[in-house]
Amino acid sequence: MAENNGNGAKGESAGVREGMGAWESGSLKKALDRGGERQEQFATTSTETRRLYTPLDTEAPAYERDLGSPGQFPYTRGVQETMYRGRLWTMRQYAGFGTAMESNRRFKFLLSQGQTGLSVAFDLPTQIGLDSDDPNASAEIGQVGVAIDSLADMEDMFEQIPLDKVSTSMTINAPAAVLVAMYLAVAEKQGVPGSDVMGTAQNDVLKEYVARGTYIYPPRPSLRLAADLITYGAAHAPKFNTISVSGYHIRDAGSTASQEIGFAFSNAIAYLEACQRSGVDVDEVAPRISWIFNTHNNFFEEIAKYRALRRMWAKLLRERFGAKNPNSWKLRTHIQTGGATLTAQQPENNIVRASVQTLASVLGGVQSIALSCYDEALAIPTEEAQRIALRTQQIIGHETGVTDTVDPFGGSYYVEALTDEIEAAAQEYINRIEDMGGSVSAIESGYMQTEIQEAAVEQQRAIESGARVVVGVNKFKSDEEPEPTIFRMNHEVAQAQIVRLKRVRAERDSAASGKALARLREAAQGDDNLMPAILDAVKAYATLGEICGELRTVWGEYRPPTVV
Repeated sequence: MAENNGNGAKGESAGVREGMGAWESGSLKKALDRGGERQEQFATTSTETRRLYTPLDTEAPAYERDLGSPGQFPYTRGVQETMYRGRLWTMRQYAGFGTAMESNRRFKFLLSQGQTGLSVAFDLPTQIGLDSDDPNASAEIGQVGVAIDSLADMEDMFEQIPLDKVSTSMTINAPAAVLVAMYLAVAEKQGVPGSDVMGTAQNDVLKEYVARGTYIYPPRPSLRLAADLITYGAAHAPKFNTISVSGYHIRDAGSTASQEIGFAFSNAIAYLEACQRSGVDVDEVAPRISWIFNTHNNFFEEIAKYRALRRMWAKLLRERFGAKNPNSWKLRTHIQTGGATLTAQQPENNIVRASVQTLASVLGGVQSIALSCYDEALAIPTEEAQRIALRTQQIIGHETGVTDTVDPFGGSYYVEALTDEIEAAAQEYINRIEDMGGSVSAIESGYMQTEIQEAAVEQQRAIESGARVVVGVNKFKSDEEPEPTIFRMNHEVAQAQIVRLKRVRAERDSAASGKALARLREAAQGDDNLMPAILDAVKAYATLGEICGELRTVWGEYRPPTVV
């Protein structure tokens, strides 16, 4: 794409304008007079969609400045030179339920089917730092993920899974530091040094306050804990991504695509600034920041979104933070197809939705993918649903040809214009949040929550009015639908987990765990990095609830503002 400078380019633009004018007043007018269009307005979640895109809509960007070659700044066209011609993305289905041993069996099944990485779902008590025998945990033990109470459970979950060969992603936030400490301790028991451990912990607690709700402590000490894990990992586990900043949950809560980028980037800025305040150089931590975003149904919007966010991150890190390492400029992202797009009605339709979303993600140049399985609107996925999801990725990767060239939509008038528009809209949100004093201030004021809520309400109204069609829900409905086969949880899981927890407490060195917890409480009252104290507590088989309880004692619990 050539830069639009010089008489030749100007003459070409004039010719395009003249041709467009003749088309609009001639054949287009006749077509509209005959029958019009299906609806008055077409739009993505972030911008209006024009009828036709031409060179006039892209204003011919400077190729090296705005696009560049793959693997080169600003990475609009991809973070690797050969992209999927070199190797395909990591196929990493989200799994985990019941006890650690049940999850271990599911992980081994997925690896046997050709999956190339693991992604762990934790149950709600684990996500909010409660042990399974806590009275507030009883109804949720092992229900939406695996229950992890202590290092003993983590040992069971990764039994015979070599942690120097398998990369593991963990969707855990408020207690992420504790779960990563357990993971590192398991690796150590396997003889794997921290320098060889691969994986990712979400550790993005700020988005919990606006989109997901599994927070424990107030935002500012939570930010400290997240930054402690990031800086510790940079020094002791350099192959492990100690934070995966999440736009995913922001989008599934109802945001637009531009809000998803804007709010996630604002949170990432807060993490980087917290690391800098602790005296760590940006180039020590930025290369290990990973991301998770959410792919919804608007095919071209999602392709453009991934191109825009890579360019935005590259410019932000180089220009604002002064990062000098090119690896700091590269945004590497996992995606999961949109959980909020799944329907309980005609659930088989979700296979098609996830396939289209996966294809958009691949064409957008992502590094890792998990499909939300077709039955997830009803229950935890069955093995059959997980197999279909994995096969979908494999078919797209090996049978379609879309992986044979890099950035195949580069140069598309529509995709390039949409990439620019999404970037501009997302940047507006970032600027607004910066004017408020940053992400934490925006969260404390309720700004992000309100924006997401209003976007979600607008989308729901469009569905209810029929302006937005959801096949099988508000159009093309079936009077009779067959009863789907869904996963049924073993309700004896809770009791088995509690028995396991009691045995761990009885067999551990109680004096050692008590001393480790006391040292953690003392460290939390100061400014030192908390990871060494958390690791000591984990290795002494202090439980998740006990460790998080010590931090609750020091920091208190968060109570959200009322958002109206």
